[in-house]
Amino acid sequence: MLIIFLSLLWKIRKMLKFMLLHMLFLKQLCFLPMLQLFRLGAYLVARNEMETVNVYRVFFAMAFSAVSVGQWTSYLPDYAKAKLSAGLVFYLTNIIPKIDSSSKGGIRPDVKGKIDFVNVQFRYPSRKNVLVLQGINLTINPGQTVALVGSSGCGKSTLIALLERFYDPESGQVMLDGFDIKTMNLKYLRSLMALVSQEPVLFNCSIKENIIYGIEDKLSQADIEDAARTANIHDFIGYDTIVGERGTQLSGGQKQRIAIARALVRQPKILLLDEATSALDTESEKAVQDALDQARQGRTCIIIAHRLSTVQNADCIAVIDNGKIVEKGTHEELVSKKGIYYKLIKRQYS
Repeated sequence: MLIIFLSLLWKIRKMLKFMLLHMLFLKQLCFLPMLQLFRLGAYLVARNEMETVNVYRVFFAMAFSAVSVGQWTSYLPDYAKAKLSAGLVFYLTNIIPKIDSSSKGGIRPDVKGKIDFVNVQFRYPSRKNVLVLQGINLTINPGQTVALVGSSGCGKSTLIALLERFYDPESGQVMLDGFDIKTMNLKYLRSLMALVSQEPVLFNCSIKENIIYGIEDKLSQADIEDAARTANIHDFIGYDTIVGERGTQLSGGQKQRIAIARALVRQPKILLLDEATSALDTESEKAVQDALDQARQGRTCIIIAHRLSTVQNADCIAVIDNGKIVEKGTHEELVSKKGIYYKLIKRQYS
């Protein structure tokens, strides 16, 4: 990418030099004919072959033509910028992605939701000198809720990114019901999952349209209302209410519960909760947490949270530190070990 950019930059600099010479040439091209015009006009007037007024008429006609040519040259810098931008755009559109979401290939197995991270190692392409995940081994059974906890940057969200196959691991495998997710149709794989993030994206349309956004299959009103009931919003919303740009007409808790309804209406096998309550006040957090507790019933669920009070009821808590799972167990088991999880608990409640 850098080589392409530098190559384009060199071409632009070369073009700008040419443009400067071109503009100087055009200026001379404009004024030299005027000078010659006055000489010719003076000669013709001296010989009584032309009236002075006609000389000025021709002069002003030439002047206006020269101004038009000069105005055209003022657009050359914009042309250079547009050419550079277009070059970068076409370069990006011509890149063939390693993970193609539009591919029709891949298997579509019927899965129950068992997830296996098998000796997963990963680095981000932009930070190849940093090993984000180091030999992660984790099994999540169908219907089980597993919480991932640890300090910021330890690799929790990276595991979700690998599961949704935004990236492929450097080594190791991510398995779903025994199938390597690399062999699965990507669109189908992602249709099995639903994500509720810290800041949900809502569009300037009705609550109903936000709930069903992106779903290709036709849904009945009953399906939408069932999802809204589970998300604890059915009793106080109007489905045709416009939420405003990015949901500005709603509180943080209301936006989160609409995002939960959007996730549930898809009937996902796997529910992913990435800091879903971290930006909420205590009252809103309780309402959203109640909705999340209902939402995860009967499906595999992965929770990422910094507020450890929200993960104490998880079936299993995995503590990640420097890209490794260093502790694993229930809340009570980890507290009794008095390890990293115990220290995190003490730090939050002290």
